[in-house]
Amino acid sequence: MERALVIGASGAIGGALARALEARGHQVTALSRSGDGLDLTDEASIAAALAGLKGPFHRVIVATGALELNGHRPEKTLRALDPHALAEQFALNATGPALVLKHVLPHLPRDVPARFAALSARVGSIGDNRLGGWYSYRAAKAALNQLIHTAAIEIARTHPQAVICCLHPGTVATPLTAAYAGGHPTVTPEVAAQNLLAVLDRMTPANSGGFFDWKGDPIPW
Repeated sequence: MERALVIGASGAIGGALARALEARGHQVTALSRSGDGLDLTDEASIAAALAGLKGPFHRVIVATGALELNGHRPEKTLRALDPHALAEQFALNATGPALVLKHVLPHLPRDVPARFAALSARVGSIGDNRLGGWYSYRAAKAALNQLIHTAAIEIARTHPQAVICCLHPGTVATPLTAAYAGGHPTVTPEVAAQNLLAVLDRMTPANSGGFFDWKGDPIPW
């Protein structure tokens, strides 16, 4: 039986991913801040949570993130940029998932295929940025993409069958996006989970280090 680990399983997308993986017959370990005290802004918390797990894990998905932190909404103008809000975005949306990868690496098998995906966002694409705004969130997701891309290069040397990537789930109907969906079409967390897993299923080591949307199409850096 394949094992899967979902980080952020108390969230809408994370919970849907955990259920979908269980329905596929995976043995799923689901961790979250609310349920397990896993704090992605605290490396000691991440290390402690992952050290006690029983691997190997063939699928690891980090389904965490936030648009608003401590009352700071996405910036509409440069005048709204706040250094503390920027640092908080980086800690949760970039550094946290990268530290999960750092500490989960001993649990990834070297001799069979393994998949690690961190949920990113299209707004983190520099090449696709035509509207501006959302400085902190955009920058944090762009940093996440670079961290995962860099790690994928290193991990390929020891885990040649692994795929390490960033995925954009699309606009999902969750509390996270309720105030920002605007006119964008949304999908349910359940549909998003099926889309993301289908993309991961098609990935090969040649795709490792990439940034893909919910259809499996590459997103420009």
